[in-house]
Amino acid sequence: MKTYKIPMVPGPTSVSHEVLEAGMVNFGSADLERDYVDLYVETGKMLGKIMQTEHTVVIQTGEGMLALWGALKSSLRAGDRVLVLSTGLFGYGMGEMAESLGCKVRIVEFGFDETLHDYALIEAAIRDFQPKMITMVQNETPSGTMNPVEEVGRLKEKYGVPLLYVDAVSGIGGSVVKADEWHVDFCLGGSQKCLSAPASMAFLSVSPRAWEIIGEVGYAGYDALLPYRTAVEQSYFPYTPYWQGTAQLHRACRLLLEEGLEKVIARHEKVAEYCRKRVQEMGLRLYPAAGAVPSPTVTAVYVPEGMTWADLDARLRDRGVVMGGNYGCLAGKVFRIGHMGTQANLNLVKEALDVLEETLHG
Repeated sequence: MKTYKIPMVPGPTSVSHEVLEAGMVNFGSADLERDYVDLYVETGKMLGKIMQTEHTVVIQTGEGMLALWGALKSSLRAGDRVLVLSTGLFGYGMGEMAESLGCKVRIVEFGFDETLHDYALIEAAIRDFQPKMITMVQNETPSGTMNPVEEVGRLKEKYGVPLLYVDAVSGIGGSVVKADEWHVDFCLGGSQKCLSAPASMAFLSVSPRAWEIIGEVGYAGYDALLPYRTAVEQSYFPYTPYWQGTAQLHRACRLLLEEGLEKVIARHEKVAEYCRKRVQEMGLRLYPAAGAVPSPTVTAVYVPEGMTWADLDARLRDRGVVMGGNYGCLAGKVFRIGHMGTQANLNLVKEALDVLEETLHG
């Protein structure tokens, strides 16, 4: 298995020894001991600070997609109306997920290189479609863009839409997230992005209104949220929790909060600005269109003309640098530089971009 000196993929990000070591010990039986419940509660409180929410935070054993599926299955029935605000691959993906559950889906689509901007269009769709849920992605990792959530939350409240579902997996811990202020009912995250823990834990905030709907739907399954409504009170989880993974997530949150949330966000913004400036100075073209809000956690760049991504990727790997390819319609056309979490490090990004420049022009 090959490893790389300079990891710049947009998740899973590199994990510090301190976070790894938090899980390299033997604990008791997580489903029987109060110590685990205390760790779970404390970790949830720290995640709440990072997401700026007073709502319940649920922590599940599994990669971030577990939370995305669990929130949909736990709150939707066949025939429910879901309004999808899409600016990229993951935005469209939410629509496909809802359709697979038998929901009626309407998509308000923007370009993959754009961010939400025509709020009159969105408002008209809400008024006409009257959805049970609005879905959106806060940080579109494949596109290197960040969508404003606040205005969508305002419209959700104005029209009494029951649920706002926000994928903030690659934004939590690296950007401003105000789940409560933005009226988010499901704010969805994963351990492997800006928090730089192993890809083993999913988490989400759940509003009181969302809990009511979850109770009405009564979905049962591995990804179900309903059992977590009483898990802490009854010290009983729906399956054996991953104590080591929770401990690693706990340590990652603690490190972030010890540095200071505002300082961490400022660090991500500084590194992202530097990265965008450098790639443009190399003659490369950023993927996000003019006017789009660029992501502070990942930079998306067009593959240069006259070179394939496979060739550029191979050359970078030969020099010890690994960046991210892409998916769907962006595959082979756009590559990504992941400067989130432990990789939001100016020296590391400079070193990676020096190698990129040498590879292109050397």
